Amino acid sequence: MHFGIAFPSYVDAWRDCEVAEAAGFSHAWFYDTQLLCSDVYATMALAAEHTRTMVLGTLVAIPSNRIAPVTASAIATINAIAPGRVILGVGTGFTGRNTMGLPPLSVARLVGYVRQVRGLLAGEDVLFREGKAERWIRLLSRDRRLGCVNLDDPIPIHLAANARKALAAVGEVGDGWITVALPPTAIPETRDAILAAARSAGRTFDGRGGRPYTTLLTTGCVLRPGESHGDARVLRRVGPVVVVGAHAMWESARGGHGFGFANEEVAAAYGAYLDAYAARRGSPSDRRYLEAHEGHMMYLKPGEEAFVQRDLIPVLTLTGEPAQVRERVRAFADAGVDNLAVQAIPGLARELIEEFGREVIGRV
Repeated sequence: MHFGIAFPSYVDAWRDCEVAEAAGFSHAWFYDTQLLCSDVYATMALAAEHTRTMVLGTLVAIPSNRIAPVTASAIATINAIAPGRVILGVGTGFTGRNTMGLPPLSVARLVGYVRQVRGLLAGEDVLFREGKAERWIRLLSRDRRLGCVNLDDPIPIHLAANARKALAAVGEVGDGWITVALPPTAIPETRDAILAAARSAGRTFDGRGGRPYTTLLTTGCVLRPGESHGDARVLRRVGPVVVVGAHAMWESARGGHGFGFANEEVAAAYGAYLDAYAARRGSPSDRRYLEAHEGHMMYLKPGEEAFVQRDLIPVLTLTGEPAQVRERVRAFADAGVDNLAVQAIPGLARELIEEFGREVIGRV
């Protein structure tokens, strides 16, 4: 199994990448969330320059954030800095679009976008549409000697998917699968849906037993002696990820995208919390989604720790005593997860790297 470290993109992430690479992490993943984070490709460029072996990937790029030729050029530029060490992860958008009060993109649009980017990265002419206009485009400075982009080393495209249509898209156009919040027992059956879609599309996955390279996004904290899931240090480390469940329940209750999370009582309580939080800041009522997703996956807003369900911490994250964390990691490996992407919190990455480097990597 490979271990990745995932970053809500921030400028100094390259410093933590250097330490993570030395500790045995093989991958670094970067979020494309424009209203919360630094630009994903600028952050990746710094990491590419300061690492030697780590594979660097977007987790995940959102089609609405950049047109296909911009994404193709950006990821091929990173590939020029870190030849053969690049993955393009793409998804319909959860955080990056919910922070703007927008729903995820359609799976059909995702598939079309992936086809365009893949064609451009293959050096092909691609039909690009803007409104009613249709024009053929290609990456023109593709000769590597020019020093602009690297199309010689392949760039695999992995798709983020949990829902049925998105899983089918992985089989139709993806090279790999990125998932979140799935227990080990659910992974084989979910992956079967991808394989069925691939067969229908006349596709196969190279290597790894004919199945897609599978990355699971999570986070974690190795407990110290006498420490519990509710301790302040643990909540700082994993709370920003676990509380996303409350964000999702609130989104679901208002007709938004909530990954299938639904709980009217939690949604109502979280809505009341947001109203009070917004009132203190003087934020208009038509912008409540901004308050909801402030700090999303990065930090807890004041008072938000009340919505971190302690019983979900060992379920949704790799948090526990060292032996417990290793046991859960083995369960994911047995289920066919190839890459555990453990999210770091800005400012707390070194602690996570040290814990997992010492207690988990190389010991499972």
